[in-house]
Amino acid sequence: MTDNEASAKLDTSIPHSARVWNYWLGGKDNFEVDRQVGDQFSGFYPDITVVARSSRAFLKRSITYLAQEAGIRQFLDIGTGMPTAENTHQVAQAVAPDARIVYVDNDPLVLVHARALLTGTPEGATEYIDADLHEPADIIKAAGRTTLDLSQPTGLILMNILGHVPNLDEAVSIVRQLLAALPSGSYLVTADGTNVLDGPAFEEAIGVWNANAPLSYHLRRPEELARFLEGLEVLEPGLVPCNKWRPSPDAAGDDLREVDEFGAVGRKP
Repeated sequence: MTDNEASAKLDTSIPHSARVWNYWLGGKDNFEVDRQVGDQFSGFYPDITVVARSSRAFLKRSITYLAQEAGIRQFLDIGTGMPTAENTHQVAQAVAPDARIVYVDNDPLVLVHARALLTGTPEGATEYIDADLHEPADIIKAAGRTTLDLSQPTGLILMNILGHVPNLDEAVSIVRQLLAALPSGSYLVTADGTNVLDGPAFEEAIGVWNANAPLSYHLRRPEELARFLEGLEVLEPGLVPCNKWRPSPDAAGDDLREVDEFGAVGRKP
């Protein structure tokens, strides 16, 4: 899809999760409808901005670990959303300039901004694929066509995307298909919203979202999220609120407060 085709598909009258998330993170790549729904959502659940920042910080820490300690040099980031600060390629290439990253999304606005995502180091590589999470075979085929060598360990990133798959069994199947295409020594980084800490407030806010957006989101219990990690060697401290996953030594305040989003990192044996 060309940028012109993407622009033609862009509907600024309907909120989109990638753009609302961008708004909560303080980004500027969103529209009035996204801000309206984002404000309505946060009216029911003010901690959503803390969740968004915690999710981004977890992504940064996990990618840093994979690049710095696990030696991972290629990443497949599905459902990447809008570019903001400290995207996967920026974090990975800060540690390993030769890291290769493939982003996958199917939002027209993300496609229009793909050039921002594709700015990486001269030693490494970045690519954007316009594809659907529900077609894992197509994603794997496209990712391995030029940028990634899928015979080598890969970091698979699924952040806040599996909650958009209504059926849990289908979401688990998608994860297993993606991991099946990756070799031993690959890693899964995943996080999604839960309903264990502020269940009623978060559920009410999600109801607002689902009533206004074309792509629904479904909160899941931690034991349901744990199904995505079956068969993997889950790194310590396991599946925990994102703020609690290996926090920085100088973390304080909201950086340590438990949030209703659980994340984990697992290694394929």
